[in-house]
Amino acid sequence: MEASFKKSYASLGADRLVLLWLGVWWIANLVQAGFTELANDEAYYHMFAERLAWGYFDHPPVTALLVWAGERLFGGELGVRFFFTVLQPLYLWILWRLIRPADAGRRDAALFVVVSAATLMLQLYGFIAVPDGPLMFTTALFLLTFKWFSENRRRAWLWMGIAMALMAYSKYHGALVVLFALAANPRQLLRPALYSSGAVALLLLVPHLVWQYEHDWASFAYHLSGRNSVFRPGYVVEFLANMLVVFNPFFVPLYVQAWRKVKPQTPVGRALKLLPVAFIVFFMLSSLRGYVQPQWVIVSCFGLVCVLFAYARRHPRTRRYVMRAGGVTVGLIVLARLVMIFNPLGIRFEVFNNPESYAAIAAEADGRPVVFRYGYAVAAKYAFYTGGEAYCQPNIRYRTHQWQFRDDDSRFIGREVLVECPDGTVSDSTRQVRTLTMANGRSFTWFVDPAFHPVRLVDIAFTGLPGRVAAGETLRLELRIRNPYPYAIRVGADDTQLVMLWKHGRFRVDEFPTGETFTIPADSELTRGVTFTVLPQLAGETFDVGFALRREGYTNWFNGKSVPTEVGNL
Repeated sequence: MEASFKKSYASLGADRLVLLWLGVWWIANLVQAGFTELANDEAYYHMFAERLAWGYFDHPPVTALLVWAGERLFGGELGVRFFFTVLQPLYLWILWRLIRPADAGRRDAALFVVVSAATLMLQLYGFIAVPDGPLMFTTALFLLTFKWFSENRRRAWLWMGIAMALMAYSKYHGALVVLFALAANPRQLLRPALYSSGAVALLLLVPHLVWQYEHDWASFAYHLSGRNSVFRPGYVVEFLANMLVVFNPFFVPLYVQAWRKVKPQTPVGRALKLLPVAFIVFFMLSSLRGYVQPQWVIVSCFGLVCVLFAYARRHPRTRRYVMRAGGVTVGLIVLARLVMIFNPLGIRFEVFNNPESYAAIAAEADGRPVVFRYGYAVAAKYAFYTGGEAYCQPNIRYRTHQWQFRDDDSRFIGREVLVECPDGTVSDSTRQVRTLTMANGRSFTWFVDPAFHPVRLVDIAFTGLPGRVAAGETLRLELRIRNPYPYAIRVGADDTQLVMLWKHGRFRVDEFPTGETFTIPADSELTRGVTFTVLPQLAGETFDVGFALRREGYTNWFNGKSVPTEVGNL
């Protein structure tokens, strides 16, 4: 039987050999998907899938759709991840067909598989349920249709338009793929069919654009400005350090050499060569204004695999090194994968100890809803692993998220709930703040609100704020406050205060109590006049300005829309 297997294996051509090893890789990903606990963001996307829509706060809808479809077939972690494991062998097969030499042999097939398998980012994002997998698959489809388009194949413009729409529905970074592919092939811009392809993509994106319009372009505002922070040299240094690691540190010098030496002759080849440099430079510049996650450059993997494969197959010494270093890398990856399943070292990380950790909170909740403070993904993970009711408050000192579009907190009205709160933020001793330490090493601190009455949906619109103000200037603002809840809200009494918020970038928030005292009747609207003197500490920056109802122990976002203004000096 062994001899028969060896004979059958030896008879495989290049294409079948690639298919065989991609199949083995897929099976490994299936096992990993079923036996590794969810990362935080995966639970968050599972929460998306509970209510399918044409868009979500952070991302377009394909990720949610794939999670939803997988959960129709399987339960638990495997259901969340199943279709993401399917995508990887498909997009690697497409990549192989795009870069396959005409005279490809078994040695070429082995080299392609080892280079791909030794690319660290491809290993991790081959089974976890995040938008990067769909982006890679749809990018591969785009590159394939771009090849057809450059060859003037019939209806290629139509298929390319569909591929571009699918990229946009997967992750907004798909727009960069299109821009960089055209930058590598500027002559394609002269073809009228290209604009027909763009029209097809735009038409297919209409449902998503309608969703964005109905939600005040929330995703675009968040990605274009909501992530911005102050410049920190550490962001740039960390980004560059990540780039040395996430592809494969053993291959970094070879990537550079291969990129210099390989001279593609086809439009797709030129696009693949440009993608790594273009993505890395683009996001390195982005790191000047905020933290950049390393997986945002994942599309670079296509280009790096392409140039290293093309270079190594023509240089025997390089090929030997790649095969050996790649084999060592894959061995280390196998060990890391086993650790992710069994955790023999007792590592405390988000993919470990989730059932017992969240069960501890659920035991304290005893059937009551839990309102989380910071962890939008942690709230989703609590719901996934315990089945308990949860909600996460938008936090002006961190970020807002998909929970703002859900009505879970309204369903908790009048009920007793657990409210997460950091130590020292609640002064009312009658609330009996308590803390537990979970199996994952994190602590959970909470108090019990015996009759939960949210104020999040109160809308505060205001007029009288100019586009530019000066430090020391006194502003006279008129507020129109609408209470949609079936209960009156007392402001300035109990634990609810009206505060003015000045938010700059992602993390700076200056908060000023107004001292106003009034009651907003149930399901009604009122107007109030407020004066505010612009303090010197605000000078020299641009802020988003608005108002909020702040409750002790709770977090908040703007109640209503903020208004941008610039503060000049005295």
